[in-house]
Amino acid sequence: MSRFLQFHLLTSYPPSNLNRDDLGRPKTAFMGNSQRLRISSQSLKRAWRTSDLFESALSGHVGVRTKRMGECVRAALAGGWPLSAVLDGNAADSGPLATVPSALAKETGVAVGGVFAKNKKDSENAPLETEQLAHFTPGEIEAVAALVETVRETQKAPDESRLALLGKGRMAVDVAMFGRMLAASPVHNKDAAVQVAHAVTVHKVTVEEDYFTAVDDLNRHEEDMGAGHLGVAEFGAGLFYLYVCVNRELLVQNLGGDTALANTALRALLETAAKTGPSGKQNSYASRAHASYILAERGNQQPRGLSVAFLEPVDGRGNMLGQAIQALENTRDKMDAAYAPLADARASVNVLSGEGTLSQLLDFITE
Repeated sequence: MSRFLQFHLLTSYPPSNLNRDDLGRPKTAFMGNSQRLRISSQSLKRAWRTSDLFESALSGHVGVRTKRMGECVRAALAGGWPLSAVLDGNAADSGPLATVPSALAKETGVAVGGVFAKNKKDSENAPLETEQLAHFTPGEIEAVAALVETVRETQKAPDESRLALLGKGRMAVDVAMFGRMLAASPVHNKDAAVQVAHAVTVHKVTVEEDYFTAVDDLNRHEEDMGAGHLGVAEFGAGLFYLYVCVNRELLVQNLGGDTALANTALRALLETAAKTGPSGKQNSYASRAHASYILAERGNQQPRGLSVAFLEPVDGRGNMLGQAIQALENTRDKMDAAYAPLADARASVNVLSGEGTLSQLLDFITE
């Protein structure tokens, strides 16, 4: 089994604002002394792990990230609901169960949250939230749900031995892939098996402004001939290069040695990366896109990205996609010539030339 998998994707997005900065503008970066559009790795990973494609492929193996597990535990105990119904948001539709006194419900919620992260300082509701987001695996959620039912049955707060069991059990694929860091509870940390670069355009960009108006449908123009609203939205368009590196050995290890699940996860990851992007401003721009080019590599050699291919921006005077593919493949070949081959095997999908299929690529990465 090859230790590393590397994916290189070229995806073209029309006018869009997929990933905004603190001012609402598309994120950018200077690269090769020119401005590029940028999509952060955090935004990409969030879009992938919450996508229908990823969740359907890995049903039962995807975790929940929240600060509010303690509040969910309190609500389940005080309201007489299963924890699962509270987490799914349909507690009102579930059958009534026994309740516990509000003080015990709150004490249990605070204790559970504190296992995974530092509770907020005491105030009326604060200790039922943690100071940072905690990513709970399916096994951990099952353990918390079982503890809730034990407290409901015994009407007693959980002891330290029960709380110590909460970090055990089945690992979430998204935690195994993207890691987990809990400063207040390092025993629950997990090294990420998947590294995702920020996607950047292969060419120069200028963030543009869209001046728009909204019309008041009930304005008969008897007194006011103007629009009901005026606004400005910023956007950009571009062909993005994305690099993903997977330590397959670490992924299998994080998943407790379950190679079959690791392969299912790898297929879901690549297919999702090829088909799914961030959801920002989709209603305004419908900027949905599939990758036009994907290069997959496998081997035991030290990984390396190929962003250096685009330090000199693609000028776009000809076919920009064709130029980007040629630049990427030329850089790959020259690095092989300089360092010796940096992968044992490669496969690609090239929509421009009609070569390769995603199905073949998914089979390649799991061979």
